[in-house]
Amino acid sequence: MLLQGSDTAAITRAAALLAAGELVAFATETVYGLGARADDTAAVAKIFAAKGRPADHPLIVHVADAQAARDFAAQVPPVAVRLIAAFWPGPLTVIVERADGVATAAAGGHPTIGLRCPAHPIARALLAAARELGVPGIAAPSANRFGRISPTRAEHVRDEFGESLTILDGGPCEVGIESSIVDCSRGHPVLLRPGVLTRAQIEAAGGAALHDADIDAPRAAGTLEAHYAPAAPLRVMSAAKLHMALQLLAGSPLKLAVYSRPLPAGLAALVRHRVMPARADEAAHELFSVLREFDAEHVQLIWVEEPPAAPEWEGVRDRLRRAAAA
Repeated sequence: MLLQGSDTAAITRAAALLAAGELVAFATETVYGLGARADDTAAVAKIFAAKGRPADHPLIVHVADAQAARDFAAQVPPVAVRLIAAFWPGPLTVIVERADGVATAAAGGHPTIGLRCPAHPIARALLAAARELGVPGIAAPSANRFGRISPTRAEHVRDEFGESLTILDGGPCEVGIESSIVDCSRGHPVLLRPGVLTRAQIEAAGGAALHDADIDAPRAAGTLEAHYAPAAPLRVMSAAKLHMALQLLAGSPLKLAVYSRPLPAGLAALVRHRVMPARADEAAHELFSVLREFDAEHVQLIWVEEPPAAPEWEGVRDRLRRAAAA
């Protein structure tokens, strides 16, 4: 059931459903989330069941503000405090030590927990209304089947779960890819998942160099090697290899989609082609929608031109790498 997130009555209704232990999908600035009250084990179990997600793969808990984060954290280290001050509300998740006995199911049973304060006005209104009903935070992974393309529009969520799920429609997501995740639980900050925030921005705000994830890093949402996958196999390649492969494809009956910088007219005519924006933030905004469009057209293969190596493209490169691994 689609509800207009701009309607106060819809927010009130959705908050009541969350308080009662039901699922609600809602818009954030990154992607749409599939939410349940984070302090209710049975409600959280409905998320795992709906998505087909392993119960030990932790969820991100969305909170109204920095103070609400302390309901779930055993402690908030200084680097996390600085990052929260710089980027909340916004597309950053911090992982901290979890308070004993709190949100165990949402954390997948792990001793740490991921916390985020979203910037989208509908998400913020929902968090505030739910808190008035005794809901301290909303556990909310992306509102899609596990491992598949994340949703950036309400209709994407409806396509995944049908009409029975309550969805707060907030229009297209502004950012378009999931939040950056920084592990702050081990004495030095570790980037577990890149997003639209660059490493330089995070390091400047946190006052410390970011380390790369290693085998000791806690499990976190969206960090599996294969993730964000369309139905058709996806391959990422350089512009030169893409052009060569398209020339070899001439005359093939294969239904192919290409997401790349502008192609020569002769090559573009061979395929379903979408032009990749020149700006990283614009590419992030549309990436998942483009992949869903290709799926809707039942293409057999998706070829993507390798994005630039510039720091601001790291989040897009990460999503494409994981989509190709699937």
